[in-house]
Amino acid sequence: MRQSGTWMTIWDDRILETIRKEGAKPVGELAEEEGLRISHSSVSRRCKKLAEHGLLTPLGNGVYTITDRGEAYLDEEYDAENEVFLNGNGSRDGPTVSETSES
Repeated sequence: MRQSGTWMTIWDDRILETIRKEGAKPVGELAEEEGLRISHSSVSRRCKKLAEHGLLTPLGNGVYTITDRGEAYLDEEYDAENEVFLNGNGSRDGPTVSETSES
């Protein structure tokens, strides 16, 4: 099960899934996706929030791409609330649950 953050909405998963499947996309194209039934401004706001938390990277001109953290979140290997990787094998950047619990 995905470990979403309390700051996340259901649309965040759809945005991440779409970008992962189709590659980097501008906000305008994301807002026109059939699976996303929210306004352009809402998509823009959600992409900015996802970027703030490291799940997307802005490429400029409203275009976003998914990060390793975003991929790991979709693969149920990243806890977005605590911002830690769950796999503990060091294959992705950032702390893991075992590293943060040792502190």
